[in-house]
Amino acid sequence: MIQCLSHMTFIVRDLDRMTAILEGIFDAREVYASDAGQFSLSREKFFLIGDIWIAIMEGEKLPERSYNHVAFKIGDADFDRYAERVAKLGLDTHPPRPRVEGEGRSIYFYDDDNHMFELHTGTLDERLKRYAKGLEVAS
Repeated sequence: MIQCLSHMTFIVRDLDRMTAILEGIFDAREVYASDAGQFSLSREKFFLIGDIWIAIMEGEKLPERSYNHVAFKIGDADFDRYAERVAKLGLDTHPPRPRVEGEGRSIYFYDDDNHMFELHTGTLDERLKRYAKGLEVAS
């Protein structure tokens, strides 16, 4: 039986640059760096974002960008602070999709290796409740 999400792994060209992104935006805490020792396919680092295990490994970047993404929950009051963090690191953003009122707000951005991340203020419960109301147009 599946118990929970174990970890997420991202293949990146530059471990130090991705470390700066994870620490600078997500307040990630580095808990392991392979350095000269190598137990896996390539050099790697492990981080914790809250209690979520994130692994990064050296390798080739994704050939192109897509809408596939990982979303992290943020508080609505923190939205502008996180937008500033993304801008400070010079990351490309993706415009949010059209939304109906009550879905929450999102910041979408790409790392240097074409992975998309989302910082989202809403919850699944809020979205389902809003969708149950029907297709009323947001103002």
